[in-house]
Amino acid sequence: MKALVLTEYKRLELQELPKPDPGPNEVLIRVEACGVCGSDVHGYDGSTGRRIPPLVMGHEAAGTVADVGANVTNFRSGQRVTFDSTVSCGTCFFCQRGNINLCDNRQVLGVSCGDYRRAGAFAEFVSVPARILHPLPDSLSFEKAAMIEAISVGVHAVAITPVSLNDTAVIVGAGMIGLLTLQAAHLAGCRRLIVVDVDDSRLRTAQQLGATHVINAKTTDVPSAVRELTDKRGADVAFECVGTTATVTSAIESTRKGGTVTLVGNIAPKIDLPLQSVVTRQIRLQGSCASSGEIPACIDLLASGAIRVDPMLSAFAPLEDGPKWFERLYSHEPNLMKVVLHP
Repeated sequence: MKALVLTEYKRLELQELPKPDPGPNEVLIRVEACGVCGSDVHGYDGSTGRRIPPLVMGHEAAGTVADVGANVTNFRSGQRVTFDSTVSCGTCFFCQRGNINLCDNRQVLGVSCGDYRRAGAFAEFVSVPARILHPLPDSLSFEKAAMIEAISVGVHAVAITPVSLNDTAVIVGAGMIGLLTLQAAHLAGCRRLIVVDVDDSRLRTAQQLGATHVINAKTTDVPSAVRELTDKRGADVAFECVGTTATVTSAIESTRKGGTVTLVGNIAPKIDLPLQSVVTRQIRLQGSCASSGEIPACIDLLASGAIRVDPMLSAFAPLEDGPKWFERLYSHEPNLMKVVLHP
């Protein structure tokens, strides 16, 4: 099969690899579409430590069932499907509690981090456990369905955050996850939705998708601007969707006393934290990891149009063009957000 392999940092090659053999409880998927995630782009240069070459990356995907393992009875050849990026064991303490994203034996498709190596979906075929697979309605294109994993990240972040009707939410970062979190926060009942970024084109997209206010952090003091919009209090909740010291600090300082900051972005493994501001204003910091059972709901939200992805889909390309698109994404080309590859 054709596969796009990260052979060394900043080098991708199209190679012929053996087609995977599904195990007894696995399903072989013919990949029809796979999105390039920001984590793939950050892993491309080795900065995250979670894409150690050689590796087939890619975890935002959809396709059709090509073959099923001996024990699989709930999927059939030709069926349209998508799947979670998290491969959970299903048996540990956390899986038994329903916290599959916290699985003790958790692996992620398209990741190699020293503890494990799991081939991803930048390939003609990928094999995944049947338990992380979900059927797709015919009304959803494969390109849109490849966005469901990313949608689930935003939906999960909002689901674990104490949001009340008519709350004000700040979303720091108008990348893919930030824009999806924006829409999920709106669906959860937030009335005022303030999006922060340094890119005016992304802020315009945020307005298309429901932001009531946008703030460019390059030109505006974000916490001051948020307080001006909230009777000097600050936002009820903030969703930090970048993961750097500056953006986390901005989210914390934009949140009212007793509010919640949910940390979704994780570009940097460590940051400086404004501890006294958190403690003296009794801010709740909430980490959010991947998703935990939200994918079926996300399929419905996308299929119904409650969550929109069209404004974020920048380009569709064959797998062999993957190296040049990675270069363009890595160089932060303006107006380029989500690229979907077709194996």
